[in-house]
Amino acid sequence: MREKEIKEHVKNRYSKIAVGEESSCSCCSGADLTLEQAKKAGYSLEELKSIPEEAVFGLGCGNPTALAEIKEGESVLDLGSGGGIDVFLAANKVGDKGKVIGVDMTEEMIETAQKNAHEGKYENVEFKLGEIENLPVDDDSVDVIISNCVINLTPDKLAAYKEGFRVLKPGGRILVSDIVTEGEIPQEIKRSFQAWSECIAGAMEKQSYLDTIKKAGFIDIEIVEQHYFTEPGMDERLVGKITSIQVKASK
Repeated sequence: MREKEIKEHVKNRYSKIAVGEESSCSCCSGADLTLEQAKKAGYSLEELKSIPEEAVFGLGCGNPTALAEIKEGESVLDLGSGGGIDVFLAANKVGDKGKVIGVDMTEEMIETAQKNAHEGKYENVEFKLGEIENLPVDDDSVDVIISNCVINLTPDKLAAYKEGFRVLKPGGRILVSDIVTEGEIPQEIKRSFQAWSECIAGAMEKQSYLDTIKKAGFIDIEIVEQHYFTEPGMDERLVGKITSIQVKASK
């Protein structure tokens, strides 16, 4: 399975989600269920009510802004920002003196996020079209990097982490929510385009994932939270083998 084909399938799925042609969950739809998915991922109702409703797609596997210890005045970068849920939550934390940049490879998601920013009157956010393996961001320019269930979608995770290391200021930090595996998953699932777009096929084995972060140059790598990841209708062969982790590290 070629990298370009994987990216195109993933991009196509998230483009459809952005314009409402497809649900973020294959087994459900509707605003109430999307809200429940977001709460299940770790967002409080208070947080969700503090940002534009259309920014919430229920796509995450964690709440990186809750663990990143974002401070007023900091610059934050969100890898794979989608409709902007984590960008807006981070923007509320950094205040007028800070700035949050969201990068996403899907034009429809960028357009949705920009509309949400305009309607929410956010002046400390910016959304850029780009890939996480080739970020449209300057070297040593951000204090914090966050990402929510996105890095598993790229076939080249080392490139993504190296890019994150490049744009992070010395002493800066990352807090990433992502999906990893514990034990082997069937090859037919690994080869499935749909499974790639649903954050399963691209998930690395947990220790290999942590080693990739280290190889990119990061230090003080630590899993701060983890739990088994399940969804209604999940293939029974995956039960107990898919884990959601929250990882922090420093430059």
